[in-house]
Amino acid sequence: MDEGSIGPVSCGAGLKSRAGSSPPSTSGLLQFGVIRSLALFLAAAASCVAADLKPEAVQAYDRYTHDTEARLAAAKVPFLWVDASPERLRLVKQGQAAVDPAKGDGDTFVTGASIHDWIGAIFIPGGTLEKTLAVLQDYDHHKNIYKDVPESKLLARNGNDFKYYRLRVLHNGPINGVFRTDFEAHYQQMDATRWVCQTRTTRVTEIEDYGKPKQHELQPGHGSGYLWRLNGYWRLEQRDGGVYLECETTSLTRGLPPIIGALFVSSTHSIEREGLTATLQATRDAAKK
Repeated sequence: MDEGSIGPVSCGAGLKSRAGSSPPSTSGLLQFGVIRSLALFLAAAASCVAADLKPEAVQAYDRYTHDTEARLAAAKVPFLWVDASPERLRLVKQGQAAVDPAKGDGDTFVTGASIHDWIGAIFIPGGTLEKTLAVLQDYDHHKNIYKDVPESKLLARNGNDFKYYRLRVLHNGPINGVFRTDFEAHYQQMDATRWVCQTRTTRVTEIEDYGKPKQHELQPGHGSGYLWRLNGYWRLEQRDGGVYLECETTSLTRGLPPIIGALFVSSTHSIEREGLTATLQATRDAAKK
């Protein structure tokens, strides 16, 4: 199994009771508790150890996003992800956000790193393309729209091309950090009712001791490794009395040894699912004002 791969955690198998089998012994439970405590300690220790971004990980991520963009460019019908599933379409029409892994369980493990790929959709009843695009492109005020963005600023604009930065706060279980993410965004109108947008990080750095007197920015590729790259692929379509808004995100983060990585996977999935859900809901709410 490669570093960072998440496999079955064998130490938990003894807790599952089957018909005809005796319950686990007290000594077995104590042994499991000791192993779990040790694993949690190792996970906490690993989270404190700096992780450097390797060229092999960058190359693997670049290949992955190249394939993702080729897939999206070739996907003419259906234009929207929700249209491929009646259940997803029903969910968003009911006012909820539909969020799932875009591929497998959302994780692809490469040498020294993990690639996460998630997709989500939401419906904005009564919304318009003009208003929704205005929210997405209002980079100076993203800090007032998205709770995990304490700072944001537009750096340059040339037609439908934007450069901007945002601070991103990650906080879930053992995963914590504040990151400055510099982006380039390109918007394209497909026809009278449909738009697409691609956002790509051009620079990602971690901010240590954010909000404290000794706050400082680390060099790119150094730090906790909880965020090294982040791309977003947006699709908008106006129909059914509103706007369908979709976003697929790909991110690159550090890899961990299997037994420790298994403890982090739930936090990683929570960050991806909850973060994308919150982004879609906040955009919808701002576009409805």
